[in-house]
Amino acid sequence: MLPPAEFAPASLRRRFASLLYEALLLVALVLVASFAIAPLVSPGSAMSGRLAIPSMAGRAASFAALFALGAAYFGYSWSDGRRTLPMKTWKLALATIDGAPLNVRRALARYAAAWLAPAAALACYALLQPRGYGALAWPLLALNWLAAFVDRDRQFLHDRVAGTRLVSAA
Repeated sequence: MLPPAEFAPASLRRRFASLLYEALLLVALVLVASFAIAPLVSPGSAMSGRLAIPSMAGRAASFAALFALGAAYFGYSWSDGRRTLPMKTWKLALATIDGAPLNVRRALARYAAAWLAPAAALACYALLQPRGYGALAWPLLALNWLAAFVDRDRQFLHDRVAGTRLVSAA
């Protein structure tokens, strides 16, 4: 464990660049996993080449599987001093407030906290859509990251909630 004095807060520019890179890798992972899951939840037969839109239960199962895949990926990648490829590229590391590497529990807490804004956006959409204002919910998706512009330490919302911080690393 490196002492906290050796950790300098990472700049917003580097954190957002890493975020974009991470999004590209995550989209690829989700696409591959979705192709693997689709035949299992589709009412059509994969052998007949006819895949239909899954039922609500099938979509919920797909989301749960993708959510669990994300939790496994980030839980492993963020714990015990490990870093994702974008974090290595942009020389970033995750640490607790006192500078210690994250354990699996803290990494999973950060992953769950990252879902706060999407959950708020979905709830807002569900409330506003029947009135024809569902499009007003989309800005909430960026809440986790926009919080860094008003936070006193420039922390993302999910880092503030989980008690973590992104720092510069060699």
